Amino acid sequence: MKESFKFWLPPMLMVTAILCFWAFKTENVKQDKVYIFKQFSTVESVIAGGLGRSRILTTDDNGTLVEKDLLNFYSLVGINFGNIANNDRLIVEKVNEWTIQGWELYQISTGSQTNMSGGTTSTGIFITRYLFRKSQ
Repeated sequence: MKESFKFWLPPMLMVTAILCFWAFKTENVKQDKVYIFKQFSTVESVIAGGLGRSRILTTDDNGTLVEKDLLNFYSLVGINFGNIANNDRLIVEKVNEWTIQGWELYQISTGSQTNMSGGTTSTGIFITRYLFRKSQ
């Protein structure tokens, strides 16, 4: 029986080595598409009474900053749902505009910042970045 084992051991090790090499080989991954990227940001203020500055910020093809006004989340009497709906409409219009131009909405990232004065949150912003891509 030992003779039989010695006879089959080298071929089995060779087959195992070949299978391991084949299973872990790296492939040359060819990237079929090259993308260009474009982004716009929204900054929405939570300062009451229209004192904050809410904007859609983009950069045109010449590198010039383009701003479009948005409304603040809060009015003097509290949260203003009409302002939020208006901002949603303007943001969706911008997304649709760029999509029609052939851009694909690739990623959205959000953040917020508050300034705590004396233990209360008196100011703050919500910022959202919309990253688009288009294949060249």
